[in-house]
Amino acid sequence: MIVPFSHVFMLAALVFFLGLVCMVARRNLIMMLIGIEIMMNGAAIAFLSASLHWQRLEGQAFVLFILAVAATEVSVGLALVVAAHRQTQTMDPDGYHALKW
Repeated sequence: MIVPFSHVFMLAALVFFLGLVCMVARRNLIMMLIGIEIMMNGAAIAFLSASLHWQRLEGQAFVLFILAVAATEVSVGLALVVAAHRQTQTMDPDGYHALKW
């Protein structure tokens, strides 16, 4: 059974929107990073669906770059969160004044 392009694109939009809600609604840095990851996955689903719909490989190449950026974002982001948490003992993003210029 072939899933229509519009259904897959709606799924991508829903996943992206859920990541956006997670990013905006939560006041925890780790949950904000998870929200960014979910948004990247929604964009990857959209690129894959467009790539399969138009029979082009560029969308799949973009997905590989999105996954590489997501993996880098997780490693660097979590390292920054752990380092900042050791200094301030809080996970609230408003409590990090040391990271400002």
